[in-house]
Amino acid sequence: MDFMTTMAGSTLFKGLPEDELRQLERISEPREFDKGDILFLEGREGVGFYVVAAGQVKVFKMSFDGREQILHILGPGDPLGEVPVFAGQTYPANAQALVKSSLYFFPRQKLIELYRESPSLAMNMLAVLSRRLREFTVLIENLSLKEIPQRLATYLLHQQSLKPVSARVKLSVTKGVLSNILGTSQETLSRVLGKLSQEGLIDVQGKEISILNAERLQELAGGEIRL
Repeated sequence: MDFMTTMAGSTLFKGLPEDELRQLERISEPREFDKGDILFLEGREGVGFYVVAAGQVKVFKMSFDGREQILHILGPGDPLGEVPVFAGQTYPANAQALVKSSLYFFPRQKLIELYRESPSLAMNMLAVLSRRLREFTVLIENLSLKEIPQRLATYLLHQQSLKPVSARVKLSVTKGVLSNILGTSQETLSRVLGKLSQEGLIDVQGKEISILNAERLQELAGGEIRL
């Protein structure tokens, strides 16, 4: 687990000069988590935030009836728990390791002192928090306004946009986790994947999905057509 390599690829600290990254390294704490370990719980004080170095972490909430809703699946370079740390609030959700994971922990008090000394770090944080807010707004829209086929189409197009040179989408999560992200059951997800395949929009081979008709998939995501 190399700090400089992780932070150079992090959405939070990418582009920072080496001297500022070294300042962050001095206050960071490397931590290891096994599959299933809890990083933090909703309602607990935001004493610090993490950046994933290796592995996968899910951020989720629990409903009153015990149903889990995944908000984010995070991998190498992704930060988590940063908002309440700087707002002086509690964590708004839970975080759990999906696989054996390595992360760097940044204590809140040491960060605040560092940001006072280096305003550019604070400006970078503000930009990332703004992006996260936009992503969360889209998530709420997908869960509340769109039907399952639209949600799935939106998800696949977003994943494909991360690697635009390929029409293939390799799922980084299990179909069980994906169904949770989309707010549906595994059975419904399988039916929708089958329907999209029958309609010639996608081809499913295990965890790899090839987008065969991006234009129609975009129309489905936007609600212009329905299955």
